[in-house]
Amino acid sequence: MKNIDKNSLENAYRLFESNDIEKIEIGTTKGLKQIHHYLFHGLYDFAGEIRKLNISKGGFRFATALYLSEILVKIEQMPENNFNEIIAKYVEMNIAHPFMEGNGRSMRIWLDMILKNRLKKVVNWQLVDKTLYLQSMERSPINDLELRILLQENLTNDVNNREIIFKGIEQSYYYEGYEKDEE
Repeated sequence: MKNIDKNSLENAYRLFESNDIEKIEIGTTKGLKQIHHYLFHGLYDFAGEIRKLNISKGGFRFATALYLSEILVKIEQMPENNFNEIIAKYVEMNIAHPFMEGNGRSMRIWLDMILKNRLKKVVNWQLVDKTLYLQSMERSPINDLELRILLQENLTNDVNNREIIFKGIEQSYYYEGYEKDEE
């Protein structure tokens, strides 16, 4: 694992160990920016900053930077009353992709915070298959049913279980192609 990724992983652990996670706004753009800044401060000069450039991945172009501020306001206003609404909001935030790097890792923490706050559940990410997750995320802008089923099957009400939280963070990095160093 590269230093920048190892450091951001350590920051992610610290976010929970220190209980700083309790200071983060839930379900807002500000809260997502706070998470991103916490994970990547000192590593990227754009930590916690909304991107000003257009980006794409695998031929998919994320929201145009010119309209990103307005889009984020609309996403923030989306309802979070049930699981389907929360996943719809998560999918829209993924389409927006507000940061130059580190969107997935930040947004999975953001999603779990919403789920914990609204439904008293979190995703047990260690049980979510990487390939199935990435494929369902790729297809989610067209139809989020596959993603909803995948995540709903792996919800747990054990929301304060330290092992579930930390293994979930490790899995989040694995989704992005990072392997944990063997020590």
